[in-house]
Amino acid sequence: MPKKKKSLKLSISEKKYKSLLEKRRSKKKNTSLSKKEKKQLDDALFVKYCKCLKKFESEGDAKGYPICINAVYKQRKIKPPKNPVKKCKLTFNKRVTK
Repeated sequence: MPKKKKSLKLSISEKKYKSLLEKRRSKKKNTSLSKKEKKQLDDALFVKYCKCLKKFESEGDAKGYPICINAVYKQRKIKPPKNPVKKCKLTFNKRVTK
């Protein structure tokens, strides 16, 4: 059975998203993320990345990949996932050429 396609909507509120980002950036021992929170944050970042790519793709600009990686992952000091362009295409069923 094929994977169910996801929508390009955030599954958590903006307030929850910001609090999870702060927790992830924190260096204190007692503020680590649980597995559920880590998955929620990773999914939210991935949705933001795919939205960014989709915007560049609709404008016909081929420079979307590095700009979106920088905007979504690097500026938040988070390591990007491997091959996110291909995963966006598979997860959200849209055409991404790369």
